[in-house]
Amino acid sequence: MCDLHQKDSCFCKEFIIKGFLETSFVDWPGKLCSVMFLPSCNFRCSYCHNSELVLHPDMIANIPFDQVIERLQDMQGWIDGVCVSGGEPTIHPFLPHLLQAIRQQGLLTKLDTNGGRPEMLAALLNDKLIDYIAMDIKAPLAEDAYCKVTGVRGMTENVKKSIDIIRTSNVPYEFRFTVLPSYHQPEDIFRVAEALCGATKLKLQNFKPAHTLDPLLNTCRSYDAEDITIYQQKVDQIISRQVH
Repeated sequence: MCDLHQKDSCFCKEFIIKGFLETSFVDWPGKLCSVMFLPSCNFRCSYCHNSELVLHPDMIANIPFDQVIERLQDMQGWIDGVCVSGGEPTIHPFLPHLLQAIRQQGLLTKLDTNGGRPEMLAALLNDKLIDYIAMDIKAPLAEDAYCKVTGVRGMTENVKKSIDIIRTSNVPYEFRFTVLPSYHQPEDIFRVAEALCGATKLKLQNFKPAHTLDPLLNTCRSYDAEDITIYQQKVDQIISRQVH
């Protein structure tokens, strides 16, 4: 059963968890973690591979939080922490209580976010509820470019604020950038790197055409692996420059 303090126990009933992966070696660099998937998103990226989670979350059964906690307790001493992903976790008011509940199990917490809710991100960091952050960058940080990928307007300034919040925090982080030729030319990739100059890490992720929000992209080509390697090397050189 859930070991939360009584004042927090009521929030357990509000936690909406749509997926739970018991162990992952790839979601948190250098750590073994579990992954929780929360529903819905404030972006509509056409290449998103969690389309059901974004568009039709009500069609996915909820996983009771008590069941998740029981499994986490069973794996204590084996896993290092829990990655909370989505969808977009920061759109949910219950997120701080969920992270607190995880930490009360003696586990570290990682947040995956698109950066669209800087006020929530700042609050989580202020309350020391996050041990690692992975933020997804969608495009060069200009309104038209970001809207083309995300399908929504007015988010670019929020994204920039989130980038600044993360970079000035004391929490380890990485930025991630899923790239595909239909949206991102090499110059776009390097523009993003220039905007993040001095950041700890910008990891390029090659688009995988499967289960995308826009079905037409399921047959879209990805970059060659060799090209991604070359682009990553140049990105690493760019972001490693000192900001004056």
